[in-house]
Amino acid sequence: MPELPEVEVVRRGLERWVSGRTIADVEVCHPRAIRRHTAGAADFAARLRGLRLGAARRRGKYLWLPVTGGGPAAQTAAEGIAPIVTPSVTHGLAVLAHLGMSGQLLVQPQDAPDEKHLRIRIRFADTVTPAPAGAEGTELRFVDQRTFGGLSLHDTVPGDPDQLPDAIAHIARDPLDPAFDDAAFHTALRRRRTTVKRALLDQTLISGVGNIYADEALWRSRLHYDRPTATLTRPRTAELLGHVRDVMNAALAVGGTSFDSLYVNVNGESGYFDRSLDAYGREDEPCRRCGAPIRRRPWMNRSSYFCPRCQRPPRA
Repeated sequence: MPELPEVEVVRRGLERWVSGRTIADVEVCHPRAIRRHTAGAADFAARLRGLRLGAARRRGKYLWLPVTGGGPAAQTAAEGIAPIVTPSVTHGLAVLAHLGMSGQLLVQPQDAPDEKHLRIRIRFADTVTPAPAGAEGTELRFVDQRTFGGLSLHDTVPGDPDQLPDAIAHIARDPLDPAFDDAAFHTALRRRRTTVKRALLDQTLISGVGNIYADEALWRSRLHYDRPTATLTRPRTAELLGHVRDVMNAALAVGGTSFDSLYVNVNGESGYFDRSLDAYGREDEPCRRCGAPIRRRPWMNRSSYFCPRCQRPPRA
């Protein structure tokens, strides 16, 4: 599943190619892609038509586009907000995207052949709001082979400066967010009475960290995945957070981690960080630090990769 760096790469692409454009039409090609919009495909398309997409934003693995303008048919999706037709006021709505296991948001020329697993097509009215340079004649496509992801329209949290969709209000800030509170994270970590990898994957505690980058940060920190969080001192937590950030920033620099064609940015380009992984996916290969063979263990229907010498398991 895409993790924070992959989603951030997509967010940057949306910011470059899509933000600021006005939606002309929406075509839903598969109902599962809008299954969270219970009113159905026609209603989803009608509410988005005529809206202008704002700056692309992200929290953890979720990204969204606040919308402005539009007519009453679009605005009434936000409960308690009276319809007001003005292009300069945000009406408390955002388009939320979740990529799931294989979702892609692709910016394609309008005449490009449809992808085999095309689920949603969004066309733009570039005569209403000019497209960014180089984006003329393009459309946004949501492509999803496994149909676990999708788009949905939500009210935003009242007064939230990021116009956060209410559906993800429970998601914690991620470690690359300037507002992330390291001290509060350490306090919450100690109170959880769990193990360190479980904590890193708890999206209500810290968002955006998935299996790959958790294993990488733990390897760099020399921490075993089953280390109890109650044993982590404040300096040890600070060191772990530093490695989480370093791993994510390194992945961002090369466009995220790609193991197959499913992980791409909005232009269909894959990332290359998988070539730099120190632990994940390296079973039986020598640890780059001590030379011991990397081990893999089943863990919560996934796998954990670690060095048995550098990352000693906790004492029973």
